Amino acid sequence: MALSTARSFLSEACYGEQELDANSALLELDKGLRSGKLGEQCEAVVLFPKLFQKYPFPILINSAFLKLADIFRLGNNFLRLCVLKVTQQSEKHLEKILNVDEFVKRVFSVIHSNDPVARAITLRMLGSLASIIPERKNAHHNIRQSLDSHDNVEVEAAIYAAASFSAQSKDFAAGICNKVSEMIQGLDTPVELKLNLIPMLQHMHHDASLASSSRELLQHLVDSYPSTPMVIVTLHTFTQLAASSLIHIPKQLQLLLQYLKDDCRKAVKRLAINDLKLLAKKAPHLWRREDTQTLCECALSSPYNSLKLGMLAVISTLSGTIAIKHYFNKTPGSSQVPPRLTDLVKLAQESCYHSNLWVSGHGVIVLTNITLSGPDKDMVQLEQDTLLALQSLVMLCSQDHSPSAQATLKTALTSLVKLLKNRPHLSQSAVEFLLEQLHVSCDLSRVSMCHALAAIASHLPVLGDSMLGDLLDLYRVASHSSTDKQQELLVSLATVMFVASQSSLSAEVKAVIKQQLESVANGWTVYRIARQASRMGCHELSSELYQSLRTRVASEHFYFWLNSLKEFSQAEQCLSHIQDGDYSGALSAIAEALRSYQKGIASLTAASTPLSPLSFQCDLMKLRMDTVQALSQLLCTCNSLKTSPPPAIATTVALTSGNELQRCGRISMQMKVCMDEFRSLAARYADLHQSSFDADCATLRNVELQQQSCLMVSYVIEALILDPQAASSFQECDSPGGLQTESEFERRMLSVFTKVLEEVEGLSKKHPPVSYLHTGCLCNAVIALLKVPLSIERYFFQKLQSTSIKLALSPSPRSPAEPIPVQSSQQLTLKVEGVVQHGSSPGLFRKIQSVCLSVTTTLQSKSGADHKVAMDAKTNEMEQRVEPHNDYFSTQFLLNFSVLGTHAVTVEASVVDQSGTEWKTGPRTSLCVKSLEDPYSQQLRLQLQQGPQAQAQRGGPFPRF
Repeated sequence: MALSTARSFLSEACYGEQELDANSALLELDKGLRSGKLGEQCEAVVLFPKLFQKYPFPILINSAFLKLADIFRLGNNFLRLCVLKVTQQSEKHLEKILNVDEFVKRVFSVIHSNDPVARAITLRMLGSLASIIPERKNAHHNIRQSLDSHDNVEVEAAIYAAASFSAQSKDFAAGICNKVSEMIQGLDTPVELKLNLIPMLQHMHHDASLASSSRELLQHLVDSYPSTPMVIVTLHTFTQLAASSLIHIPKQLQLLLQYLKDDCRKAVKRLAINDLKLLAKKAPHLWRREDTQTLCECALSSPYNSLKLGMLAVISTLSGTIAIKHYFNKTPGSSQVPPRLTDLVKLAQESCYHSNLWVSGHGVIVLTNITLSGPDKDMVQLEQDTLLALQSLVMLCSQDHSPSAQATLKTALTSLVKLLKNRPHLSQSAVEFLLEQLHVSCDLSRVSMCHALAAIASHLPVLGDSMLGDLLDLYRVASHSSTDKQQELLVSLATVMFVASQSSLSAEVKAVIKQQLESVANGWTVYRIARQASRMGCHELSSELYQSLRTRVASEHFYFWLNSLKEFSQAEQCLSHIQDGDYSGALSAIAEALRSYQKGIASLTAASTPLSPLSFQCDLMKLRMDTVQALSQLLCTCNSLKTSPPPAIATTVALTSGNELQRCGRISMQMKVCMDEFRSLAARYADLHQSSFDADCATLRNVELQQQSCLMVSYVIEALILDPQAASSFQECDSPGGLQTESEFERRMLSVFTKVLEEVEGLSKKHPPVSYLHTGCLCNAVIALLKVPLSIERYFFQKLQSTSIKLALSPSPRSPAEPIPVQSSQQLTLKVEGVVQHGSSPGLFRKIQSVCLSVTTTLQSKSGADHKVAMDAKTNEMEQRVEPHNDYFSTQFLLNFSVLGTHAVTVEASVVDQSGTEWKTGPRTSLCVKSLEDPYSQQLRLQLQQGPQAQAQRGGPFPRF
């Protein structure tokens, strides 16, 4: 009964279920541990990792591990094995054990058992704890003793423990190295034991002398024991040691290449290739030209496809790094060889047309990276060779359904997209080839090719309306069946058509898409196509698709979600119908769009749940609505120049007051209000950007563009009307010419920025403010911005990366409303602990480098004498940065509460990524502290108060008779 409660308790709580606290979970598991049945005890033990995952704070983890240590000490070997597995699974939580000595003492008591299996499990347990007890001498001593045991199970466990401690402790590694060396070279040591002992030497990298002595031993073993198993184990240990010590990598490269070239055993060659790939990833900058040349010669001369494939995998890894630059750099004293005549290019070109598809895939990767690594003038012919090789491989693989062909096709298409992104002049012919190839390819290949077409067209506008006919024909063919492959193809083809139409779908295209979707597509496919339409700015079609989906969902939250998307699409559709110069029509379209935005935000709020609050979505659409509202207000302000021109005495008033803005009349003050509003919107966009740590790069770029549009409008207002001298000092917007656009939305926004800024620069130099030319320029800028359809990127619909921080403060109050008492003469030590929690794809876009913790104390209510308190005594701010270790961090703040009364203490966390950018992710937690007067100060104060009263009661120095 207790375990069933614990299981349901530790599972993810559903919406509406109440979660119990951590102590209750631990109590339920403790009941299982104290059960008389072995099965229930084991079941309770294996539930502990879930407990640690759900409540990863030291107080609970310390208590739980102490209970597990008792089970390890008193239980049988099977229970000990379960505890060992739990410890190994919970390795990242070991450093949170507070009573390490007590925990190790309970575990270590089993090492003196007469049962060798119990001792072996204990040794493995100690090895798992090496990260928190690296310098425990009693553990070192027992591991050394157990290496001499006559029981094979105990010896294997001792080897595992010795390897773990060698990786953590320099002293242990230095002390055990000689013993391991003696055992390996001893004649009485079995070969199997030697094979287990040799990998321990990879951890002897703590200093140069230890690493050198270990390399000498390994070199002696390679020369003395030429058998295949021994050479394989020794060479791999050699590589691991070199990768850790770094200084020996060049020597190790020569050794591995020597075995690859001279040893005839395929197993040894395969091991050498795997280790070379490891070193290529670890330190590509240490590969000399001679090393790469030797590897190319081996690949060219190898008759075995499997070995050639492995060597090409190493070269493809190197080709994307600095090693390729080293290869083509001219060395002193040698003649310059054209890139096309080198062995590396020869190998890549031969491999591209190899009969083995995997070899061909690596060949095109190498050839593409070579083409992109050199100057354009040296690679003209190589560019054509690369494009031809890629097209040949795509043509070959696109008609084959096998998994190997499809994997190679994706590799070739990825390389093609990379080539065209850096060599745009090749894109037109490549896109035409892909469109032709779509007609003769299988369905699986068509999906991959459509993805490639969309990726190419998102960077370069190479898909035109003339190509829509072929895409529509393919779309009609793809909708003849309703299999999963066909559904995927429908989405891919629709995406390519959206990119080709550039957010202005014709009536024919919309009719074909809707007709085919109604016949064969399921609801999920329709939703995915509508989502892509929203992303590409085709809001008229997406509005209709969302409308059709609203009544096909089973949850009211989904209904409100789809209804909000429909309203947002309708709002953007209204804005897309605005015509240049039609200011009254623009105002009516904006009013209609604002009504749809209000409805959409209301539906979006109704769609949110406690588990899915949709905060980013709500903030983004509120900002969009406020931006459109501000643009509408700016249009009305510009029109006010006609309805309320400057009075006749405006010039006189300006001269009298010394304020030149008075010359423009009331429009100047209205424009100042508009400028402040746009700057406020830009600040809100910046806050939204800073709080979106988990967003993809495209979503963040869109937020930046909308922020820059607000900054640009505020700059235009200032440059044209408020301060014409500011026209040359605008720095907020990036220079459009220096950026490589990533989407159609970005291209159109940067085009608007360029056009508006050029017009402002010409106008501000020719005409003084304010005239109809100035207001007309502002109105044209507003309409140009409104006509760019909003691109709703992936993060609005789907969160691929999830990162959250959970904080725990101590001391903590007994109840949420109760303040923590502290005497005014003392300081409060506030301990802040936290854990970083990740989703299924941690670090997909960015990783946490450190956590910034800021503590703010504010005086809420003052008690005691009513005297004035300085502002610095009312508020106190402190900040610290801590680096999480195994997703856990802890720090302390020393807070002073010298002013009597109630203080609010607020702790806010933000994260810093690997590039040094700070993100306001939260959370924000607070507690209440009540500052009390200490007894000594209270006694002094009472004495001071009682002194005059006693003197008054006794009378003055001349008492009356």
